[in-house]
Amino acid sequence: MKTVTKRHWVLISLHCFLVGSLVDSSSSSSRLLSVTSKVGNQVVLPCSWKQRLQLTPSACHVQWETPADTVFEMNGKDKWEAEEFEGRVEVPEEKLGSGNCSLIISDVQIGDSGRYESFMVVDGMTATKTTKTKVFIQSVKLFVFDHKSFQSRGPGEDLVLDLYTRHSVRVVFQDRNSSEWSVLWMREDEDSERLQRHPVNEQLTMRKLKSSDEGIYKVLDERGLAVSTVQLSVEENSTALKRHQLPEKQAPTDDAVRSSCSALLLFSVLVTSFQIIHLL
Repeated sequence: MKTVTKRHWVLISLHCFLVGSLVDSSSSSSRLLSVTSKVGNQVVLPCSWKQRLQLTPSACHVQWETPADTVFEMNGKDKWEAEEFEGRVEVPEEKLGSGNCSLIISDVQIGDSGRYESFMVVDGMTATKTTKTKVFIQSVKLFVFDHKSFQSRGPGEDLVLDLYTRHSVRVVFQDRNSSEWSVLWMREDEDSERLQRHPVNEQLTMRKLKSSDEGIYKVLDERGLAVSTVQLSVEENSTALKRHQLPEKQAPTDDAVRSSCSALLLFSVLVTSFQIIHLL
């Protein structure tokens, strides 16, 4: 019988660690959710603390964070929200007490894309004082996409460009025969004979189209990110609106991410097992 050397014990320990990681990855990754939306819509980032904690409704203190900063915090009647989310985030107080700590983001923006984590802050006790402890509840990956479409009009018709959000500040245009972009409209601009902004809706109308209006229109936000892209053709024989949505990038599903991670860990376990068998 071979003597088990220190090297063998290291390999055995590594093998046990990888097997444990494989098992743990399936349980931890199941708590990462994915949510997708288009700019300007309302999204809900799911969260429920009932299965994790035993709290009274009056003791609910919730926090939502990104890797960079705190987004929203509510403790009873006291609320706080990050500047870039001001007026756009909410956890309904009447639902929080019953276990629903979901974050509602209104008028969602491209820049809102990313990972969000929720925590409940609970009271703890030491020998001398009361402490606050953050308990992790849920992790959510938010994907926000811009709007894309093809549109066709006849000469003399109107084009209605949806701005989608109050954060849209500029429309730029690229002629079909050019690679240059020109600024077509700014939010502070007054209406002109051809460009008119709707008094209520986030829409901009270009009147009496000409063949030279054919090209690509982009609606941009304050950060210069695309809210929408419209490719317009002006055709002599066009008698009706033609609008087609362009395909979007699809967010990776939780199952796909989980499957990829598990496969990698399983491969590592198999390789390590082979080494142990060979050396023992």
